[in-house]
Amino acid sequence: MSQATIDELRRVRPDLAGPFAAALPGARAEVLGRMWGAFSREPLPGIADRRREADALAITLVNGRTLTGPAACARRFARISAEFTVAGPDGRISDPAQLLAALGPRTPAARRLAAELDNSVANLALARAAHAARPAPVGDSADAEQAVVDGHPQHPCCRTRTGLSVAEVLAYAPEHHPVVDLALLAVPANRWQASGDWPQALRDGETVLMPVHPWQRDNMLVQHPDLAVTGQTIPARPLLSLRTLAPLDVLAGCHIKTALDVQVTNYRRTISPAEVTDGPALSDLVCTVIDKTGYGDSLQALRELGGGSVRVRGAASASLAAMIRESCERHLAPGEIAVPLTAVHATGATLIAGDPVRWLADFAELVLPPALTLLSMGIALEAHGQNTLVVLRDGRPVRVLYRDLDGVRIHPGRLDAHGFALPPLAGNRASDDEWALRTKLFGGLLSGVFSELADVLSRAYDAAPEALWAAVAAVGRRVYDDLPDSGDAAAFFGDTLPLKATIAMRLADAPGTAQWVPIPNPLARHR
Repeated sequence: MSQATIDELRRVRPDLAGPFAAALPGARAEVLGRMWGAFSREPLPGIADRRREADALAITLVNGRTLTGPAACARRFARISAEFTVAGPDGRISDPAQLLAALGPRTPAARRLAAELDNSVANLALARAAHAARPAPVGDSADAEQAVVDGHPQHPCCRTRTGLSVAEVLAYAPEHHPVVDLALLAVPANRWQASGDWPQALRDGETVLMPVHPWQRDNMLVQHPDLAVTGQTIPARPLLSLRTLAPLDVLAGCHIKTALDVQVTNYRRTISPAEVTDGPALSDLVCTVIDKTGYGDSLQALRELGGGSVRVRGAASASLAAMIRESCERHLAPGEIAVPLTAVHATGATLIAGDPVRWLADFAELVLPPALTLLSMGIALEAHGQNTLVVLRDGRPVRVLYRDLDGVRIHPGRLDAHGFALPPLAGNRASDDEWALRTKLFGGLLSGVFSELADVLSRAYDAAPEALWAAVAAVGRRVYDDLPDSGDAAAFFGDTLPLKATIAMRLADAPGTAQWVPIPNPLARHR
């Protein structure tokens, strides 16, 4: 993979071939370190035992052989040097796929994951190579989205883009700062399955004009010769999720979410018919409940305004679909910028200002009261670092925005107890499973967002982690003092938090099904 990337770079971007080669050892070590972290905590096939030996972590495999490496490199968000390796029974292991092979399974899932790890290493090195000279300046919210060089902050497949060539990564990926020309597919009215309000600007009489990612046009639309694109395009900037884009000169105040049959981390990024159908109804529900809580000034959900799918052989296609979402600009005042929380971590907290403990306390005051109250009422937001944005004014947090309502989980019993009716939904996000409800919120907000912020603030400002977590706990205690006892507070301050078991998921027969592993909860010491 690495040599193939260098060869293609020499054809399409010869100026990046040298920086890519220089970045490759560090990218390989970074992905290896994240794999080592997964080996340290996830329920992986082939691992029999784990033990600490001084500063080392020793992992015994079911075949009796042992892997040994620095315990510090297995910690989440660890700083990994380019020289990091794991000692294996046959010598030093420097390649993530080689570490995976040590587990033993030769299943199709293992072969698939090995290819994903190689792809992640290559694209991570490519991203770092493109930013080797200097970080790109952050002038607006789209710049903040594109400032995340390393991708997902914990996943070994942080830069997996299965399906994209090197040239396509450079042309479409946000970390390379391109402008992408979205095609417009002419969809006859009798082939269009829609929900919500589709913009008038994307209609031509009875014909619907659906934005299509150029990769999807070139690779998927060719399977549908009965459909054609117009000569028009929409120039747009790709955001953190790759397939959601900010248009430059049309649809003011909107983002466009496109279907993209490319795997990013765990999932292929198509748009299911259920997501299209449920988006506007979920928007109405979540926004109504937020308003009832009285926290509408501190937390605002970006509505899914409308969406649609092309009907293929009578059924809505997940590969030919698009959604229109409110953009964060609708909720910004002059002088404000919206920053995904993972971008705060990725940029080393250079976008924020002030005392770090005070900053985190102020952020917690914005997000915890509404998020925990919504949870008590039966709505769990998937508030991880990509879906959750902080609005900054002069580097200080003033508001929180939440997007991508497809990840919301709903508890019908709790919702009904607070006087809200569950709208008809096509998806399976409604359940009376209390554990699943709490895991959805805490797995993203605590294991993700607050853990990322505590890590970067402690490193960038030399802030004491205990002081940072104590500030979060103080807000949580105050919120739960005013909420009825539903068991949520015990989970919030429990001994463990749920963390997505990313490698166990990729090795499973159903790789898209979420799996969770318990990790120590820093809030437990501040009950």
